[in-house]
Amino acid sequence: QVQLVESGGGSVQAGGSLLLSCVVSGYTSTKKCMGWFRQKGNEREGVATIYNGGDRTAYAAFVKGRFTISQDNAGNMVYLQMTRLTPEDTAMYYCVATGGYCGLVPGYYTYWGHGAQVTVSS
Repeated sequence: QVQLVESGGGSVQAGGSLLLSCVVSGYTSTKKCMGWFRQKGNEREGVATIYNGGDRTAYAAFVKGRFTISQDNAGNMVYLQMTRLTPEDTAMYYCVATGGYCGLVPGYYTYWGHGAQVTVSS
């Protein structure tokens, strides 16, 4: 059974930083894509993804060099370092995983965590 568990969410002032972490268990494929999506209201959008040990990464335009996605060597952990946060980054952040596809369209992702709330105050 595949499980994704996020941690590291919280509240921060604008301009601050947060590190989100996700433990991925039960997903043994070596060729998998992991990433982060966020949901504000009813809108769910891709933030960043990383494929196959870091061979490829993808970022949403709104990240603008502020966020960095990474993973551990075993492929069981994925991180999202967020810097220069703004109130517009306030959202529920979800860790995701799937095989093959590694873009920013949420419908392609099979596995989702329960989410970590990030709140940025001005």
